[in-house]
Amino acid sequence: MRALVQRVSAAAVEVDGRRVAAIGPGLLVLLGVAHEDDGASAERLAAKVRALRVFDDADGRMNDALEGREILCVSQFTLYSDTRRGNRPSFVQAARPEQAEPLYELFCERAGAKRGVFGARMTVELVNEGPVTLMLET
Repeated sequence: MRALVQRVSAAAVEVDGRRVAAIGPGLLVLLGVAHEDDGASAERLAAKVRALRVFDDADGRMNDALEGREILCVSQFTLYSDTRRGNRPSFVQAARPEQAEPLYELFCERAGAKRGVFGARMTVELVNEGPVTLMLET
């Protein structure tokens, strides 16, 4: 399981011109699921995301955890793209939707995340703060 985690001051997701989720300060998580991932992977990654200390403390250092801030999670199979050969990405490492969707839902539940619509073509808006962007993998 891979997650691109961005510290944001705001983020939102739209599907077909309709806003389906939005957060204020917090984390935007783009989540990819691979064939070998399972429920334990989703739970471990959700715990890791919730425990990340990437917010400024009183001294302006990245030392504070999520606390009262929010999480927005968007499914992102393209995190498993392989571009080593040619110019067209291959996505064979990404899990099929019937495997990936339940793990995405489990991650969101455990992380307490608002969510996009799995498998939908989405428009994602974000204001990356810092900027702080991390890649996490299980």
